[in-house]
Amino acid sequence: MSTLKEIRDFMETMGIPGRDLWELPDSPMTFPDGTHWRVEISGVERASTMEAMIDEARKRDIPVHRAIATVGGSTFLDTAELRAMAQMAHDEGIEIIMAIGHRKAWDVGSKEMSTWEGGMWGARLRGSDNVSYWLADMMRNIEAGIRGFLVYDEGVLSIVNQMREQGLVPKETVFKCSVFAGHCSPAGARVIESLGADTFNPSSDVSLPILAAIRKAVGMTLDVYVAIVDSMGGEYRVMETPEIARVASPCYFKIEPGKSEPDIYKPWVEESWHAGFVREKVKMADIIREVMTRHAPQLVLSGKRPADLAIPVA
Repeated sequence: MSTLKEIRDFMETMGIPGRDLWELPDSPMTFPDGTHWRVEISGVERASTMEAMIDEARKRDIPVHRAIATVGGSTFLDTAELRAMAQMAHDEGIEIIMAIGHRKAWDVGSKEMSTWEGGMWGARLRGSDNVSYWLADMMRNIEAGIRGFLVYDEGVLSIVNQMREQGLVPKETVFKCSVFAGHCSPAGARVIESLGADTFNPSSDVSLPILAAIRKAVGMTLDVYVAIVDSMGGEYRVMETPEIARVASPCYFKIEPGKSEPDIYKPWVEESWHAGFVREKVKMADIIREVMTRHAPQLVLSGKRPADLAIPVA
């Protein structure tokens, strides 16, 4: 294999597109309910944040299908608050994807993250102790009724998938591969899917041709940033949403604006601030719906409580 054509032909034999799909083909896939896109709100940090998000969504009559919860870490919440969040999400028909507390930035080796080289290593966990801490907090969340988890580390993903297959966690539990795993190609997406990921968040700067190629390679749901914190690029892709949904369906439009994750997700940020901020995120979802309705009415938004969501157990 000495030519690009030969290399690309070999990639195709593996089910991996040999090139990004510049022709931008329509995705042939949908959610189980036949729809094309859904709404994901990040940074639902407390029970009070969940309450504010639900209230704003009701006022605007827009469905929120998934909440990425406790980005700052679920070990900052006691069991009563976890149960309160699960109950609200259960009643409203919202899937919670919980960000587990222990991860790389919390480790005694977190100084590695402050260097240029450390940043290249990503948010994967360091050592078996930290993996066991992560799993222990996941089990605490499962006991509180949560059935969805954000996974940063491919090794952890392989473990939790085995736990699900063996019945150690409920079979309906879903695992979302985080953007912090750093995958942004069809080959990487295939690896993540093979390890048991149900839904996948590629990096925020993936182009439409890359998204189309990822969609050709995998069947899992794609979670595409429409708004992202400034420290991770600051992209705001609202006007691209019709094309994103067309090539990447089924997809979640992921909403996470702000300055940086450390600025907005540390636990000492006022609860009232998070409640106000999440209302702005729901407003962004309403703007996305306006753009989609105007420019891509054939691409359908799921209604409330679609049957395939991993809604918490009350």
